[in-house]
Amino acid sequence: MAVPITVERLHLDHSSTLHMHLIAGARGLKRVIREPTVNRPGLALAGFKKYFAPKRLQVIGNVETAYLRSLPPETRRQRYVELLSYRIPCVVFCRGIEPDKEFLRAAEGAGVPVFRTELITMKFINLATLTLEHMFAPRGQVHGSMVDVQGVGVIIQGESGIGKSEAALGLLERGYSLVSDDVTLLRIDDNSELVGSGKELGRNFMEVRGIGLINVAAMFGIASIRREKRVDMVVILKKWEDGMEIDRLGLDEEFSELLGIQVPQVTLPVRPGRDLARLIEVASLQTKLRSSGYNAASEFTSRLAAQMNVGKGL
Repeated sequence: MAVPITVERLHLDHSSTLHMHLIAGARGLKRVIREPTVNRPGLALAGFKKYFAPKRLQVIGNVETAYLRSLPPETRRQRYVELLSYRIPCVVFCRGIEPDKEFLRAAEGAGVPVFRTELITMKFINLATLTLEHMFAPRGQVHGSMVDVQGVGVIIQGESGIGKSEAALGLLERGYSLVSDDVTLLRIDDNSELVGSGKELGRNFMEVRGIGLINVAAMFGIASIRREKRVDMVVILKKWEDGMEIDRLGLDEEFSELLGIQVPQVTLPVRPGRDLARLIEVASLQTKLRSSGYNAASEFTSRLAAQMNVGKGL
């Protein structure tokens, strides 16, 4: 179940980016933002409320302020009460505009948070829309480490103790970058791409059995870490067992479904002596080639079919 996006969460996580300062209505910070965009309530303040969007952040700039100041005091107070009677998440005054005392008093009474930002109105709207789209993006997580291998985002999965961290460590030694260790957070961004990242608390750290926690950035350099990366492939490490069915040519493509998106999957049997890091590196390059339209297995079968036809005299 999705976690509601509250005004408090927006304020705590993004107030520095949006330059938002709370000036009234603190008791309403738990209000839920129901739509990932903003609304300028000019028409509603003028009395036309048919298409008013109360589920969005309400943004007031110079135009709305100038209009309100042109109204008689009693009419202005009535418009404040009407606007704040809706279950709006909050109101943001742009350009450093200071709301009048009547508005702040009405907001406190209605429990509606009021913010002020120094940003010009359109810049705030653009930043707030991008921020909200990021906050509303579908999210999830999977058990597995993620590494950027030559631009291919690879999630390494497998049962506990099979060697996921060791494989990731081997890739780091080859100069690639760690995105997450053990648990990968997922989200779908505004381009409908699946993006993976690590938990903030454990970012830059990696657990290696028998050694403990290591600081990846300190050990391998700052280029060895990435905050996030598009997910291009899932590698499943599976214990080798006699009689396992293995696709030796790679004709049959496998996929993992993550947040409703089909991601190419490769299953690698694990047995002593196999260089998993090297195999994952080759699998990543193979995925990169396939995404550009080249498939080695298809080319081989085409050559084989051509040779068989020649042998039959066709």
